[in-house]
Amino acid sequence: MRMFAILSAVFLVSAFALATILPPDLALRDALAMLDHALPGRLQAGAVANMPGWVWNVLALPLLLRPVWLLPAGLGVVCAGAAVTCASSGGTQRSRRRRS
Repeated sequence: MRMFAILSAVFLVSAFALATILPPDLALRDALAMLDHALPGRLQAGAVANMPGWVWNVLALPLLLRPVWLLPAGLGVVCAGAAVTCASSGGTQRSRRRRS
C-alpha cells in the first residue's frame, strides 16, 4: 500500500512539473524528440518489429499524441487507486474486547 502511495505522489508531482515547465499542449512525441531526435522513429521500429502491428496503431500512437503530462498523471491516478484498494482490503478486524 505504501509503495503505491509513494509512486502515486511521484507521478502526480512529475505530471505537475511537466505541465508547469513545458508548454501545456506539447505532445509526448515532441517531448521525446526533444530528448533524442530519432527516438520516436526507433520506438516505432521496435514496436512494429517485436509486437503485433495493432499495438502501435491502437495503443502507442494515440498515447504519443497526447500531452506530455498526461501519462504520469494517469499513472499517478492508477497508483492512488491501487493504494486505496490495498488499504481498504485489509480483511476483517478482530475484536479487541476481552472475553470472560
